[in-house]
Amino acid sequence: MSEPMYDLVAIGNALVDVLAHASEEFVAEQDKAHGMKKGTMSLIDEPRAVQLYAAMDSGVESSGGSAGNTMAGFASFGGKGAYIGKVADDQLGEVYRHDMKAQGVSHETVPLAIGAPTGRCLILVTPDGQRTMNTFLGASVELGPDDIDANLVASAHITYLEGYLYDQEQAKQAFRKAGQIAHDAGHKVSLTLSDPFCVDRHRADFADLVEQHVDILFANEDEIKSLYEVDTFEQAAKIVAGKCEIAALTCSDKGSVIVTGDQFIEIPAQKADVIDTTGAGDQYAAGFLYGYTQEMDLRMCGALGTLAATEVIAHMGPRPEIKYADLIEKAKAA
Repeated sequence: MSEPMYDLVAIGNALVDVLAHASEEFVAEQDKAHGMKKGTMSLIDEPRAVQLYAAMDSGVESSGGSAGNTMAGFASFGGKGAYIGKVADDQLGEVYRHDMKAQGVSHETVPLAIGAPTGRCLILVTPDGQRTMNTFLGASVELGPDDIDANLVASAHITYLEGYLYDQEQAKQAFRKAGQIAHDAGHKVSLTLSDPFCVDRHRADFADLVEQHVDILFANEDEIKSLYEVDTFEQAAKIVAGKCEIAALTCSDKGSVIVTGDQFIEIPAQKADVIDTTGAGDQYAAGFLYGYTQEMDLRMCGALGTLAATEVIAHMGPRPEIKYADLIEKAKAA
């Protein structure tokens, strides 16, 4: 096993998020006209992105993308990380690269010189804090095997894969390449299922990935039930127990369960005033993976994930507004 230079390297869609408040009526109208399903992520094309952006209330723009958000949280804890994600050689792409580096995350993926602009995710946040995401992938769809830096992946304790990226064939090839490199180096591979609709699209592939290639799985209640096509969280948790080394399963205000072997470790939720649930799962993964890479026990990993997720849902935006390193002592005292 080679000695890791990085704690974590993540591979995902590099997107700029545009978050805006929206009424239930607006989301319902968009569902009727365009099939926008509340609380999920839909892929849209560039004309639809332009149309929706014009119809939205003024919003907050920030660098995002699920795995990118996780890396920002991971760095906030003090973890050493790198990110592989494709942006265009344009203004938004430059902003994205600058943001990642400013947060202490290495991001050296070569930008797309010709073609689609940097991708963006238009996020509508309803009064209940639910986020409905509409994603124009843009340049991020061009990420492929050639963008996987073998030395970088081999130098990371954990390689973290974003399920959203799996919608593109060349991204699947990139996943397989990265996973093989990580395991050949004696390191771990982690996957987040990202969204129940994403699971619906790739159920067989994801099930195979989890069983054959993934060491640490992240999923919420709807995603894990969709993966195994069962009615209850308890059924899904029992099934996944035999599929991978560790599964960290979140259940919104019911907390989370960490499944490893025959152990089911319950992590209670923390009270929070929910403003925007965007990034909750991303930040849970950030806290958990930071704890894991620092050789903390699984209960502590889950506690860090819970505290990070609780912080991010209390404000607009998917990235931390405080230094997550300050949460470590709080988790130890809990």
